[in-house]
Amino acid sequence: MEIKTLEDMYIAELQELASVERQLAECLPHVAEAASHPTLKAVLLEHREETEVQKDRLELLLQEHGANPVGHIDQAMQALVYETGKMLSILKGDDVRDAGLIASLQRLTHYEIAVYGTVVSLANQLKLGDDERVLRDHLEEEKQTDVSLTILANNEINPDALAA
Repeated sequence: MEIKTLEDMYIAELQELASVERQLAECLPHVAEAASHPTLKAVLLEHREETEVQKDRLELLLQEHGANPVGHIDQAMQALVYETGKMLSILKGDDVRDAGLIASLQRLTHYEIAVYGTVVSLANQLKLGDDERVLRDHLEEEKQTDVSLTILANNEINPDALAA
């Protein structure tokens, strides 16, 4: 896709974001399966459901703009997902694995937050109020996931890993 206008850039970023959510939706069940802490498993499975809804909404937005919702693969997310898989193979012991999973998941979530921040800003500049509201809601959901992971890590997972 050639990007000549801010509108083109917005569509390209939406396509990146749809790819991010698709990849995360595929990754999260594997990560949840590897987690041993029941609260962490629950947070991961809840985030997967949220991710599926976000993916569907993004694909609908792209269709509304006449763009292909599935024709792109975000390589940065692909690398982050790969690194998460690599971490799964080297983390030994349930408590340390759970701490490492949270660290990896926060990298993924922070990337999502960055991309959502970009598309929210572009939607605002382009005066796409309906798009902006949907995207801002997604951004807030990602921020809340990050907060939940941080609280879980600080209050339960990391102290358990430290004691292991």
